[in-house]
Amino acid sequence: MRLRHTAAWVGITAAALMATSACDAESAKTAAKAVDNADRIMAALARATDRTENLGSAEVRMTTEMPTTGPITMNGTYSWGHGFAFDVETDTKAVRMQRVHAAAKTRMLFVDGAYYYQIDPQPSGPLKGKEWMKIDASAVFGDKGAQAFQGNSGSGSPAAAMRGLKYANNVDDLGRETVDGQSATHYRAVVDQAHMGKFKEAYGDQNSVFGALTGGADSITMDVWVGAKDLPVRLNERIGSATVSMDFEKFGATAEIKAPPAAQTGDVTEQLKKARAQQQG
Repeated sequence: MRLRHTAAWVGITAAALMATSACDAESAKTAAKAVDNADRIMAALARATDRTENLGSAEVRMTTEMPTTGPITMNGTYSWGHGFAFDVETDTKAVRMQRVHAAAKTRMLFVDGAYYYQIDPQPSGPLKGKEWMKIDASAVFGDKGAQAFQGNSGSGSPAAAMRGLKYANNVDDLGRETVDGQSATHYRAVVDQAHMGKFKEAYGDQNSVFGALTGGADSITMDVWVGAKDLPVRLNERIGSATVSMDFEKFGATAEIKAPPAAQTGDVTEQLKKARAQQQG
């Protein structure tokens, strides 16, 4: 609110100043209310994040979609209490494993920084007579990206996705909704480009999978539905051209995830690294 044509309004200058002061006071109240609301939302998201981390594992239905792959859904156990691990089933064709696995579904593990795919024993090569194919994460994410999965940080896990909420600089409470049969509060959190550094650092350079996702993204938008006991029911992420959706079915009390026996495993990490190096010239 501004005073215009001062000379013509000398008689009501005092009234105008009083009105301006009242307007400023109201603006201050509105701003304070917005800050309080944002603090309340961040506190709710922090509680949900802490609860998720403390429980250490969950049964999750996760779907990732990129323009180059289409949707890939993985159902099973995700663990992050002692490093990131998962034991899931996924569509064989979606992960392009049909040449080495005839079944419609493929069991897939991630343990101690390596991927394991259940396969049909092959007649020759490194997978001859083997039931599992191993690929170290460094062949997918590069050496720097693979380091993010080491230790107890749980990087790459659903808990790590929840931790990403703390970098949000714009949050909203979108109200109560029913999701997967559960009543939950829908929150939206946006991480702008200036706050995306932690995400990029965790997954290495632009040649890594996640680096390719975030490289051209101006922001990350996360929608999370928090239900009973301050636990997430669903988490959706939009990162550039990629989307990731997680539905949480059960927390904690999941079986320990172990790597397959070495005698049943064929390691193709070096072959994959060489093939990628040739493709990149």
